[in-house]
Amino acid sequence: MFKDRKEAGEKLAQALVKYKNAPETIVLALPRGGVVVGFEVARALRLPLDIVVPRKIGAPGNPEYAIGAITETGDAMMNDEEVRQVDKEWLKQEMEKEKKEAERRLTAYRAGSPPRIEGKTVIIVDDGMATGYTMRAAVASVRARKAAKIIVAIPHGAGDSIEQIRREVDEVAALEIPAVYFAVGAHYEEFPQISDAEVISLLRASQTIESPK
Repeated sequence: MFKDRKEAGEKLAQALVKYKNAPETIVLALPRGGVVVGFEVARALRLPLDIVVPRKIGAPGNPEYAIGAITETGDAMMNDEEVRQVDKEWLKQEMEKEKKEAERRLTAYRAGSPPRIEGKTVIIVDDGMATGYTMRAAVASVRARKAAKIIVAIPHGAGDSIEQIRREVDEVAALEIPAVYFAVGAHYEEFPQISDAEVISLLRASQTIESPK
């Protein structure tokens, strides 16, 4: 149990200390909550911070439960068994809606062009991981941009999802892997909604971090 996302980020940075001041290394956080965690990681490790914006596809009637996710460009990563049980037209519309939201967030949050990550070490940070589909979509987005090394860093997550991610990336840093994992927010004492304005403020503040030469 963590007090809040800030504390989680501070503790996660301790597990990643070998990357402090590492050249050709960048932290990419998943908005919105992951940016709070990612900011603390980037600040402690003195690394640049940016975002990667996959979007979860929630189940009908239970939007917090992911049946899949899409990358920033709209490529899908789905739970085939779950998808077979939903209306195909609904799924098509949901994917289009989430693709537009990803585009909105990228435009609203990021000042200027996306950073170059080709050939770099990329630390992808979120505030937790339940089904893992959103993180897997983030990994796919980063891999498509030809990162040299991909590290997934989370304060906590579901064991089966973490094992799946381990097979897809170079390294996973997870502080806690509870035996039972229902929801990300259940592992924080304080888990407020994060606004667009907070994300933008943290990304701007991160620009003052002194990056490695």
